[in-house]
Amino acid sequence: MNGNYQREESPRLNDVVSLSMDESFFFERAVRALDRYQYDKALKYFRKAVELKPNNPVNHCNMAGILSEMGDYEASNAVLIHVLEQVDPTMIECRFYMANNFANMERFEEAEEALLAYLEQDESGQFLHEAEEMISLLQNELKRKIRDHNVLARRGTDRHDRARAMLEEGRFAEAAEMLEQVLGEYPDFAAAANNLALAYYYMGLTERALETVEEVLRRDPGNLHGLCNLAIFRRYSGLNGLEESVRLARRLATVMPFHQEHAFKLATTLGILGEHEAAYGHFRRLLAGGGDEAGDASVHHYGAVAALHSGRFDAAERLWKQTLKLDPEADAAAYYLERLPEWRENGVGEPVNYQYRLDVSRRAESDRRWEERPPEESPAIRAGLLRTLRSGSDEDKRSAIQACRPQGDDEVADALRALAGDESEDSELRGLAREALGENESERSDSFEGEESPAPPFSRDPAELPVWEKRWQDVLDTAIRASCTPSDFGLRRDLEALWTDFLRRLYPDVPALSHVEGWAAALDYLTDKLRRGDSTYEELGRRYGVSSSTIGRYVKRMDQVCQIKERQNHRKGLQQ
Repeated sequence: MNGNYQREESPRLNDVVSLSMDESFFFERAVRALDRYQYDKALKYFRKAVELKPNNPVNHCNMAGILSEMGDYEASNAVLIHVLEQVDPTMIECRFYMANNFANMERFEEAEEALLAYLEQDESGQFLHEAEEMISLLQNELKRKIRDHNVLARRGTDRHDRARAMLEEGRFAEAAEMLEQVLGEYPDFAAAANNLALAYYYMGLTERALETVEEVLRRDPGNLHGLCNLAIFRRYSGLNGLEESVRLARRLATVMPFHQEHAFKLATTLGILGEHEAAYGHFRRLLAGGGDEAGDASVHHYGAVAALHSGRFDAAERLWKQTLKLDPEADAAAYYLERLPEWRENGVGEPVNYQYRLDVSRRAESDRRWEERPPEESPAIRAGLLRTLRSGSDEDKRSAIQACRPQGDDEVADALRALAGDESEDSELRGLAREALGENESERSDSFEGEESPAPPFSRDPAELPVWEKRWQDVLDTAIRASCTPSDFGLRRDLEALWTDFLRRLYPDVPALSHVEGWAAALDYLTDKLRRGDSTYEELGRRYGVSSSTIGRYVKRMDQVCQIKERQNHRKGLQQ
């Protein structure tokens, strides 16, 4: 039957259309079964897709992923080995998946072997940070250090990590310069190229962003981060770009990521692109998976927005209630829950976006452009401002100029100066730019009058440690930036004292510390507790952009090493 249902023609049934039973048909059935947690059915459909197209490694990996979800780790690894040996030996990420399966089976020696094989063969560093986190876990389980190994992707990654931090801080020009240097030395470093594309995009250099991400996809057509970035870039690059973005969104809606990080990236991208049905499916699976995302209030909010846009009012209500349970200060969730009864009756009559924070009093239509932004709020807001000041319509520029006023930002100020000095621009816009620029510069000059000069750099030479590695300093710097004002000398001293104590107790067996923000949040939390503060995981999670469960895991590790609870209990005993 060649993959089609066929019926004998008859005068009464001459309009029957054959149903294509191809690989895509069974893939879509599998995804639908996954959405309903019908894993047996999903597995059956993925197997059928494999039968129809056995040379497609993605089909096999989908099947391995389902088997892993079902707890059949042995069968999952058998599929992954088949991919490496018979289908596509270049899919090195299969070794990382195998390491996860072995770890779940508590076969830690085999997990180590698979993980190090991945690190020694993967050039792109696709799961480098996750692999380094797993190394720390395996060392705890094995009660020894992981054997010596080379990390093929660890070429220029220190600078790449620094550039990623710059992107998160909104320092786009600096990040771009550093990433350009890295790619000059390692042109195949896909993660660095994707982040360089983002830096260009945030700077308003859309064409350079497109050229960069298209080069990534020329080298690796299936690069998920590249495809997601391209779809978003194209959405804002004119009518033709919008059409391509729609095509890419439909293509991305059929992807089933194996790893949770990829699932989150894909879900947020699909939400931004308006593919809410597919986005909801991914958010739902992330929340049901029991990982860090299940305790993250923002992920519940994103899932609620996707549910609302796909007509699932009950699911949206449930998810927003859970958002508020995890984070009582989640103002967007509170506002949307308040509006939900009216929307049930009359339909949704206002923009409902994925932004986690919401200033209800400023939800004017003139701000609509800024509502449609990725969850990484601060860089995206700033990127939108820069992009609009340089190439937006007059109306959008007018809104952007007003949004710029409180920023006090050198790069935004440069864009305002360029606009104010461009004689081809509307005179009213030039006047508004000069006015905003004057306010920024007067505020800046006023702020320096009578202020003490900035504090000198904190000591970089902690006692009793023979070395001081860059990654250790990154954690400390991140915590200081997030929690200290220039005059908080006492808090700086306490942060450094606790961090140095932790490193000193572990040295020389200090873990990789690849998740800088997670460790910095844990350091901040424990330092605050020692100072009798009342910080919460949820509050710090929002500040550092990490999940509560991630902070809790690192807090537990630091507490085990530094015996902080014992110190607190001892102090309480003295007070009694």
